[in-house]
Amino acid sequence: MTLTDLAAGSGRLKTDLAAGVERWRERVLALSRSLHAHPEVAFEETASSAALTQLLEQGGFDVERGTGGLPTAFTATAGSGELTVALCVEYDALPEVGHACGHNLIAGASLASALALAPHVDELGITLKAIGTPAEEHGGGKALLLEAGAFDGVGLALMVHLVQDGVTCAPAGTSSQAVGRYRAVFSGKAAHAAAAPHLGVNAADAAVLSQVAVGLLRQQIPGDHRVALFVAEGGIATNVIPERAVVDFECRAFTLQEYEALLARVRRCFEGAALATGAELTIESTEPLYEPLVQDETLAAHWTAAMRALGRDTSPAGRLSGGSTDMGNVSQVIPSLHPWLSIPGADVPIHSHGFTALADTPRAYRVMFEAALALAWTVADTATDSEQRKRFATTPYRRNPTQEAAAT
Repeated sequence: MTLTDLAAGSGRLKTDLAAGVERWRERVLALSRSLHAHPEVAFEETASSAALTQLLEQGGFDVERGTGGLPTAFTATAGSGELTVALCVEYDALPEVGHACGHNLIAGASLASALALAPHVDELGITLKAIGTPAEEHGGGKALLLEAGAFDGVGLALMVHLVQDGVTCAPAGTSSQAVGRYRAVFSGKAAHAAAAPHLGVNAADAAVLSQVAVGLLRQQIPGDHRVALFVAEGGIATNVIPERAVVDFECRAFTLQEYEALLARVRRCFEGAALATGAELTIESTEPLYEPLVQDETLAAHWTAAMRALGRDTSPAGRLSGGSTDMGNVSQVIPSLHPWLSIPGADVPIHSHGFTALADTPRAYRVMFEAALALAWTVADTATDSEQRKRFATTPYRRNPTQEAAAT
């Protein structure tokens, strides 16, 4: 059954949007498959960005490349209405496992939705922006673009994330964890490991102690908190006492207050390891903070209604127990929608080789196009409701004067 079949009886505009998604299906499908076959990691999405902008130009969008000073970011614009709608496009992959988070599907859903909406921007009275947001997995591309002004004037922002089976497709009340990522560097003193080990200060021992301390701490933190780490450097030779060790770590919690409290406890694990070994310690942030996700209730209601119309079960189901997104930063200042949509029968978790394979299957692409249509319907329902339209158009996002002055 086609999307046009599913849209039958939904009214002329929604039927036209379904036909628009179908019209672009083959080209968007080819692009999504190409992204999957040629994964590019954070800030290196050169070919991905080029392919996406080329197709958007074919769909009538005016494209700005290098938005916000990020070479692989872009802004594609259609229309000039008073209500500005942003569809966020993600396309970075994970190191080694490729598109194990399905960003080829996220990109395809936002792209197909934008292309279907483009012919209707004047009718809807909107300015439609497809904003290419690199480095979601690592790097906080959306946070950087917010600071650079890429979202200035936007009244609402949307995207969708495809996940494993069993997760509710009704986004109201769902969220994501705040996450901060850091690098701890222990500095010790080199010495001959056999002739004079007593003269050395072993930085690798400090790294081991910090891992043990964090492992024990996990027993006393709430079940929805997360700490993860790995040793990035830990020595160069067996006969040299390591004078430098590096541990990369991250902390996650569902509120900023809980996150800050968790971070303080984790920092003490590293400080205690430094004290015990005599090593010096520095801890620096390596990425922008990802803030918790806030789902706009109005947008969530429209999305859920669209899912129901497309035959999806919208009753409560399982929720993700963890995970973070830089869309959280956007949602803190702009009314936003970031639903999770299950791929039926998908029994493998995201960020696994199994999900990488799943993200390039017919059932995954089928859900991608359903998501594209639901996004388009959500935009249409919002833009054609006078009260909701007024709410979103009246207070578009603007950086504060300090940010704007710094940017200029």
